[in-house]
Amino acid sequence: MRTRRETCMSHDPHGWIVVNGQRHAAPADGSRPATDYLRDELGLTGTKVGCGQGDCGSCTIQVDGEARYACLIPVAQLTGRHVLTVEGLATGSRCGQRLQQAFLAHQAVQCGFCIPGMLMASAAAIDAGRVHDRGSACDAIDGVLCRCTGYRKIVEAVTEVATAAAPRALTVASEDGPAVGQPVTRLDGPGKVDGSQQFGADGFPPHCLYLRAVRSPHARAAFRFGDLESFVRAHPGVSRVLTHADVPALNLHGVATPYADQPVLPDREVRHHLEAVALVAGERDALAALDLSVFPVIWDPLPAVFDVDDAAGGDSPRLHAHRSGNLLIEGLVRQGDAAEALRTAPHVVHGTFESSFVEHAYLEPEAGWARRVGDTVEVHTTTQAPHPHRADLARILGVPPEQVRVVPTAVGGGFGGKLDMTVQPLLALAAWHLDRPVAMVLTREESMATSTKRHPARMVSSMAADAQGRLCAVSFEGRYNTGAYASWGTAVANRVPVHAGGPYRVRHYLASARAIHTHITPAGAFRGFGVPQTLMLQEQLVDELAIRVGMDPLEFRARNALRPGDPIPTGQVLDGSVGFLACLEALRPAWAEAQVRVAALNAAAPAHLRHGVGLAAFFYGCGNTALPNPSTVRIGLRPDGALVLHQGAVDAGQGANTVIPQIAADALGVPLDQLVIVGPDTHLTPDCGRTSASRQTFVTGRAAFLAGTSLRRQVRRLLDAGEDAPVAFGDGWVAAGGARMALQSLPTDRHGYVLAAEESFDPPSTALDADGQGRPYATYAFGAQLAEVQVDCETGRVRVRRVVAAHDVGKAVNPTLLEGQVEGAVAQGVGMALMEKYHPGRHNNLHDYLIPTVHDMPDVETFFIESPTPDGPYGAKGIGEPALVPTAAAILNAVHHATGARVREAPASPDVVLRALAARGDAPSQATPS
Repeated sequence: MRTRRETCMSHDPHGWIVVNGQRHAAPADGSRPATDYLRDELGLTGTKVGCGQGDCGSCTIQVDGEARYACLIPVAQLTGRHVLTVEGLATGSRCGQRLQQAFLAHQAVQCGFCIPGMLMASAAAIDAGRVHDRGSACDAIDGVLCRCTGYRKIVEAVTEVATAAAPRALTVASEDGPAVGQPVTRLDGPGKVDGSQQFGADGFPPHCLYLRAVRSPHARAAFRFGDLESFVRAHPGVSRVLTHADVPALNLHGVATPYADQPVLPDREVRHHLEAVALVAGERDALAALDLSVFPVIWDPLPAVFDVDDAAGGDSPRLHAHRSGNLLIEGLVRQGDAAEALRTAPHVVHGTFESSFVEHAYLEPEAGWARRVGDTVEVHTTTQAPHPHRADLARILGVPPEQVRVVPTAVGGGFGGKLDMTVQPLLALAAWHLDRPVAMVLTREESMATSTKRHPARMVSSMAADAQGRLCAVSFEGRYNTGAYASWGTAVANRVPVHAGGPYRVRHYLASARAIHTHITPAGAFRGFGVPQTLMLQEQLVDELAIRVGMDPLEFRARNALRPGDPIPTGQVLDGSVGFLACLEALRPAWAEAQVRVAALNAAAPAHLRHGVGLAAFFYGCGNTALPNPSTVRIGLRPDGALVLHQGAVDAGQGANTVIPQIAADALGVPLDQLVIVGPDTHLTPDCGRTSASRQTFVTGRAAFLAGTSLRRQVRRLLDAGEDAPVAFGDGWVAAGGARMALQSLPTDRHGYVLAAEESFDPPSTALDADGQGRPYATYAFGAQLAEVQVDCETGRVRVRRVVAAHDVGKAVNPTLLEGQVEGAVAQGVGMALMEKYHPGRHNNLHDYLIPTVHDMPDVETFFIESPTPDGPYGAKGIGEPALVPTAAAILNAVHHATGARVREAPASPDVVLRALAARGDAPSQATPS
């Protein structure tokens, strides 16, 4: 469990505070949290605010050498003290600079939001001599949460510095070798470890107004406003109230235009708890003191529906009048005759499963600021989808897209949750009407209550195998609670039926998925679009079939594995990029060793402690399902010889800011450090699509490859060089094939380039017909993971001890970044399998909603298989979502191996495990090894 290191500090009468070695007069108001003083008065925004309640640790600073949560300390308790923040760590701590370098060298940084807290906590422990091995390194950071990294590389970096081990060097791409395939240190890493990188709540303009939302206390209610003008007049510092009547044009937004159904501010009825109905704009202190319970809004609560079965009933309250009932969409894939094959097969298994809402729990709450510049509205905010958001905002404001500029800030964790618009339309609306910049930061409660969630699912499935152990039929039906608005419910319902059969050959197949509306915060995209929860049922059934047939689970999967040239249930024939069998072979030694190890552990352990190992496999389509999916990249050559890469792929921690330049540099044939990189900004970079669906390395990477190759070709043509002639770029010149040309005399284009290439890539796919037949994705990632667990049959607690992962990534563009993605995904998989269950309307904080800490993480070993796809850059495919897909299923199979009990709901919390043990027929204390 997390430690709580906050202690009451006695007040020192001295009227000064020393911060990073600089003496400051203590502020008159000593009651404010230290975070406000450090961030707002001193501009030290490296100290992050993730929860404001002492639960996440992102705000950790040092006070007189001890780690403290700045969100809990009043400024008065800093008087007479020496305070150290991440900005002063390099010189203010004995180990600070080495620690920052170690975090970079070990690739311990992903999104970066938690990193200042991690650095400050671990530096305090190291300087105090409390860290001497991996265990104490884990203890040092126990009070800081991370949602991205899986903690492993952070622990390695802390251990290295604490034990004075030989430092790992930063990895820089060589001058004369390829960048692709090298573990290049994250290019945006320095700003993440020194506190200078700006996230959504950082860098607000001075004298901006702030926004607070008036939110519904009901899941469903009609409402009307009272006298808003009198409310403004009665509250000094309040500038204006904005409602639906102030939306200039379309009061709707959504992922896809045909399904746009979410109002900026509803006009008469709310559809989920804490939905915003009005905005109050004003001075920050006035808004902070404002009691919104006196806001003039009258509520009329209405009957609400929360359960998908109830929502599907004919007499259920309808959420959207323009839809048929509460069904958003149904996805279907059908091939052969599954019902007949199931009826006649010798081996048939059936199962049901229910999964829960899961919260993204990114540590950065939604935040941003906006301003009006002439006839253009600029929105600076945390987002995974800048160009799609620009299009939506333009429709809301009723202006051409060119009059909206979206400038993404650093993303403090996303995982799909920052694909939907949250603060963006509210900021744009306020900036449109007000003559000052406006800012908004959601509280942790607002973030968790109103952001999208992983879809809960109710699933029923059957699988059949013939006498030789060949999978011959799959039947699957799933109902997914998509909440109040469409969000990504369409993507989930369309993706799940393609993937419900797993990476196996099967002739007879019927899979359907329905997304159903309820009066709950919308469910949206969360790392896998419904596939991870689907596999928690399907991969258990695969294990059950293997047992029925009398085969080892790995051997059963190998016998049925998809191979190059095989068709999948949509009729698509796979190309040569199918590394699934190679992934299983990579796991085979670990699988055999784990069988022996858990048997030995069970023989020696007390009867109530059972150990087991489980396996799960998957395939996963990279990119949008059966939809256009383009990215565009521009590379330009300036007259001074500088090469400028314009890439708009948002880096949400996965490494796009490093991987895309690696690909572009190799395509150009230049060293990586020769590129000047212009990151996402809708006024400066072309549309690289959303950072979702494991598409950026694959799709945007391919566009970068094409742009680099095109510019290289242009240089050869310009200098009349051969098509294989080496190309070189220098200070004001370019050369190819022995010829050299000065650039200053060449004309420039509208971007200021003498030569430029702008190329797009849209993965080849086709729409699916009524039976789900077609080519939904251009390429697929494959893989498998095994998990070793310990189950306490008296308490029901499950601990994951080890995970071994094998993933076909096509080409490992940056191996250590790939490892980090797998380790972070395993952490999220552990949470989904064992502890994470979001209850709508409850647990809107990181104290009650538990996510894995460093002590919950298993050892993780990763193998990468390179089965290149011809469509990807240098053969590369995605990893962000595939890395998570099998983890929870492998854990649940391991629980069965340990106890003989099948868990049919997630998370497998202790009460759920105890019920499964009881249903198996044995009392928990009498459990025996399988």
